[in-house]
Amino acid sequence: MKALLILPILLCTLFARAIPLQKPEIYTGDENISGWVMSEKLDGIRGYWNGRRLLTKNGNPIHAPRWFTRNFPPFPLDGELWSGRGAFAHVQSVVLDEKPSDDWRTIGYHLFEVPQAEGDFFARLEKAKQWFAKHPASHVHIIRQIPIENPGHMHLYLQRIVDQGGEGLILKDPTLPWCSGRSSHILKAKISPDMEGEVIAINPGKGKLQHKMGSLTLRLDDGTTFRLGTGFSMQQRRNPPKIGDRVTFRYHGFTRKGIPRFASFLRIRKRE
Repeated sequence: MKALLILPILLCTLFARAIPLQKPEIYTGDENISGWVMSEKLDGIRGYWNGRRLLTKNGNPIHAPRWFTRNFPPFPLDGELWSGRGAFAHVQSVVLDEKPSDDWRTIGYHLFEVPQAEGDFFARLEKAKQWFAKHPASHVHIIRQIPIENPGHMHLYLQRIVDQGGEGLILKDPTLPWCSGRSSHILKAKISPDMEGEVIAINPGKGKLQHKMGSLTLRLDDGTTFRLGTGFSMQQRRNPPKIGDRVTFRYHGFTRKGIPRFASFLRIRKRE
């Protein structure tokens, strides 16, 4: 009987934590992106402001200092907590710490969407601009959106961003109303795409890697498993990720069996 009473509570808790997010698909080059806009994809921690508090993409609380959210609006915002290219580890350690530190002064909140607002993309962004014009917050920035002239223009800008140490681009159809979920009208463009997998086994090394980690067995979200053995420093091989950790890796396409080609380790992804 107790189990039956607890189950509805657990389900309510689960759904209370769910938040509506837009999720991009992967740009393949076959899409018609005429009239779309592009912006740099910032490699930080996604922060969803629900009108009262800041949450991770999984709905967990972000323990930002009070001054950080003091002038935030009573309506939702979606953006990236970021402090510059190549600083993901720093952002992750600051933003996911349960006790906010002075290092939050190095974090900016870079807005890319105003969820549930009316109008097209630019009308939604204008709502945020008007709010922060009246309620200034120097650490809040609206991500610049660049009209795409043609696919060649997009690829040149993508290469420029990557050459400067950036991750990639987000391409978006600005004419559509806001919607949640994965959409073919929001695309992620990268020169070397990446994805995540869960560590399900740590495989010992051989030869010069004896007594160290040789590779990790990962399970992807679709259930595919494979071994990831490149991209690790010697220090990481001595102290490898733990079983259950999620790791990010780069890859170049897939085999016929759905295995990522030329996969190379990037980093451990902390739970958000």
